[in-house]
Amino acid sequence: MLGSDHVNALDAELQDVSTEIVRMLSLVRESLGYARAALVDAEPEAALACRDNDAAIDEAQDRIEHTILSIIARRQPAARDLRFLGAMHRSLADVERAGDYAVHVANAGAELASEPPLKKYTDMTRILEVEDRMIDTTIAALADGDEAKARASLGMDEEIDELYEQIQRELLTYMLEDPQAITKATKLLSVGRYLERLGDHLENVNEHILFWLTAERV
Repeated sequence: MLGSDHVNALDAELQDVSTEIVRMLSLVRESLGYARAALVDAEPEAALACRDNDAAIDEAQDRIEHTILSIIARRQPAARDLRFLGAMHRSLADVERAGDYAVHVANAGAELASEPPLKKYTDMTRILEVEDRMIDTTIAALADGDEAKARASLGMDEEIDELYEQIQRELLTYMLEDPQAITKATKLLSVGRYLERLGDHLENVNEHILFWLTAERV
């Protein structure tokens, strides 16, 4: 039978893992802000800040992964605690990839900043707003162990998918009507895809959180 000191130490380490992943998600939210500045506000220097921020995300992933594996080896957790660690370990790659896609958006925004925009980035701005809220809700779901918040965050991805489809239709129209717009429209299509994939990875994080909380795969 495990002693209370062992249990209390394990609880503290699990809380540390949760806190560190919340910080990692917060870094992704910062990267998303830099991506928005580069794309929507045409501030190419924001892409440099986004890349620097991504380095911190990568470092956090490596550090947290080592911590999780160390806890499993030393503490041999069972049941819900082991499920939590497994879910968080799987979440790390998705959080890191979300950060990567923010960098892709920022880099594309920096490239587009030197020329007049093809169109107002209304739908892309909306996606960025939804993803910012999605990260906030994901952080709350993880920090509070809140199933309802995880499901709410999952649902936000539907709006992102709808907006991405709208972006595709609109840019295709531009390309058909004006061949000179093809190069810029193609780059914006890539940006839309990056944003859609970022949302998918946030969706995955919430699926992992739900597995921790319910033991069911979504």
